[in-house]
Amino acid sequence: MKPTVMRPPPGGGAFQEPRRPLLVKKFGGTSVASIERIRKVARLAVESQRAGNDVVVVVSAMAGETDRLLKLAHQVLPLPDSRELDVLASTGEQVSVALTALAIQAEGGQAFSLLGYQLPVVTDSAFTRARIQWVEKSPIRKALHRGQIAVVAGFQGVDPENNITTLGRGGSDTTAVAVAAALKADVCEIYTDVDGVYTADPRVCPSGRKLRAVPYEEMLELASLGAKVLQVRSVEIAMKYEVPIHVRSSFSEEEGTWILPRDQVLEARRLAGLACERGQARVELLGVECSPEQMTEVTDLLAEQNVSVDMLCHARCAPGSTRADIAFTLPEGDLLRTRQSLEQLSDRLGARELRVSNSLTKVSLVGIGLRSDPGIAARLCRNLSQQGIPVSGLVVNELRISCLLDAGLADRAVRILHDTFELAGEVPAEPLTSSAPA
Repeated sequence: MKPTVMRPPPGGGAFQEPRRPLLVKKFGGTSVASIERIRKVARLAVESQRAGNDVVVVVSAMAGETDRLLKLAHQVLPLPDSRELDVLASTGEQVSVALTALAIQAEGGQAFSLLGYQLPVVTDSAFTRARIQWVEKSPIRKALHRGQIAVVAGFQGVDPENNITTLGRGGSDTTAVAVAAALKADVCEIYTDVDGVYTADPRVCPSGRKLRAVPYEEMLELASLGAKVLQVRSVEIAMKYEVPIHVRSSFSEEEGTWILPRDQVLEARRLAGLACERGQARVELLGVECSPEQMTEVTDLLAEQNVSVDMLCHARCAPGSTRADIAFTLPEGDLLRTRQSLEQLSDRLGARELRVSNSLTKVSLVGIGLRSDPGIAARLCRNLSQQGIPVSGLVVNELRISCLLDAGLADRAVRILHDTFELAGEVPAEPLTSSAPA
C-alpha cells in the first residue's frame, strides 16, 4: 500500500486529515452471475467503505450474457455490423451495474452507477476492440465526495463521435485499471473465479503453483500469450502508470497475486510460468517475389484489418533465390475476415501458394533473460521431441520462448514443460509493499 498522503489546505496552514485510501474493485462475470453473488459483491464494497476506504466498483456483464447477446446478433445477421454489435453488447453491463448499485443500497450503503458514456470513458473508434484514450474522473470524485460507492460499467466506452464502443474480451479489467490510474488509486483489485496467477493453468497442470507476486513485464507476456487472468491492455496501463494490481478470488479471503513494478518484487527465479494461446492459425505465403516492400505490404494489410500477428518470419527459398517464404500466426477468429484480403495479397506478391493451417496452439515459457541462455530453448525442444511432440514453429526473445503445436498435444506439452523446468518449486517472491487496505 502506498503511504498515506497529507496535503495542506489551499490557503496553507494546518494539515487536513489524512486522505482515505482509494480502492478500485473489479468483479468479473462469474462474480456477478446471480443475484446472490451480486449481493456478496455489494457486501464486500460496503464493508470496505465502512473500514475507512473510498470505493469504486467496476463490474462486467453477468456470466454468459455477452455471449447470449452476440448469439442473438448472429441469428439476425451472420456477419453483423461491428458498430451495432457494440451497441448491443454494452447492454449487459448496464444491467449488472444497476443491480450492483441497488444491492449496495440494500446493504445500507449509498451507490451511484455510471455507464461508459456517462463518465465518459473515451476510446478510439475500433468497434469491438476499442482502446481507451482517457477517462473523465470528476463524476467519480463527486460521487465519492458525497459518500457514495461509485459503480462503473466495465468493457464499454464512447468514441469522439458519441458512438458506443466496447473494449474486447476481458475489457472490464482494462476499464478498472484505467479508472484506477486516472484516480491515482492505492490498488486495483481484480476479483475473479481464480485465486491468483499460476505457473500454469491448474485445470491443465495440477502441479501449477500460485505466484505471490509477478513483475509487470512478465505478466504482460503471460497475458498476451494466452493466460486469461488479465486482459493485455490492462497490464500495459498498469505498467505505464504503476498501478498496483491484486488478482484475487471472489469466493475466498485469501491473498492472491500482486502485479507490481519489478523493484517491488523479490526475484529468485527467472522463469515465471507457462501460457497457452489456443485457436491459432498459421498463414504461409510461399514463393513470393523478393522485394524491399513485401514485408511492409504484409504488415500494413494486417494493421489495416486491426489484426495482431505473431511468429512472423521471412526466409529465401534457397541461397541466391529471387523468391522467399513469409509465415506468421494469427487468431483463427481473425482469419475469416482477413482471408479474402490475404488471397488478394498473395496474388499481388506473386506467391506460388497461400497455405493456411488451423487448430494450432501456441505454448509459451515466460521469464527473463531467455534469449541470452540458448540452453533453455534447446532443453524445451529436446524434451518435447523425446515425448513425441513435434514443434512446427519457435520464437525466442528475452521474455519468452513460444512454440507452435498441434492443439491436441498442447495440454500434455504444458505438463511436460512444467516438470522439465521445475516450475512447481516454491519461489520466495513476495511484494515489498504491504497488503492492500481492507
